[in-house]
Amino acid sequence: MTIKEFGGTVASVWDGLRPVTKKMLVGAMQASKTAPANNPTPKFSYDAHADWEVSRLLTALDEQSQAPEIRKDTAKLTELNQLADVCVNVLESQSASAEVFIQLATRAIKENDFNRLDKLADRLAERYSASEIAEIVRQTELPQIRAIAYETLAMMPIPNIVPLLDDPLYSGIAAASLEQKAYEFESDEARDILEQFDSEGGLNG
Repeated sequence: MTIKEFGGTVASVWDGLRPVTKKMLVGAMQASKTAPANNPTPKFSYDAHADWEVSRLLTALDEQSQAPEIRKDTAKLTELNQLADVCVNVLESQSASAEVFIQLATRAIKENDFNRLDKLADRLAERYSASEIAEIVRQTELPQIRAIAYETLAMMPIPNIVPLLDDPLYSGIAAASLEQKAYEFESDEARDILEQFDSEGGLNG
């Protein structure tokens, strides 16, 4: 089955991929068919542009999977979902983007795949910066995702959170995380920083 058989939108996105991204996805697809499911994704070159490309392809695949003509064709739907799963596995193993995390977590919630959601939360703690986690809180509309991001941020070392207090986009998120540290985790350091922040309107003094 060819990409064009998945529909015009998917074909258009695929045609717009860089050759290196196509090669990566084809290699990952072949590996998924020949290797055990629990094997790690093969090593390949990955950058921010690949992140955006694979995320965009996954969006197109998810949209097309709901089309009536696709849902009536079991073989086509199966292959489309296999390619979507490859995109998900690549993004889960490589991405550290707030937008991609929200995309993957939203998919997991819609599919009631809470095991996958737990694994995503683990990767959030392992790989993402404090600012990207704060960006997830800022961007997401789903309370489940916001709760995961807040919990992860509150578990980070205080020096990772403090710089966010000086960023107008994230200061409220950082303060809320420090408040959780101060009162739920009984951190005197977090409480002192919050008091200073509240009294000075920042950490410049």
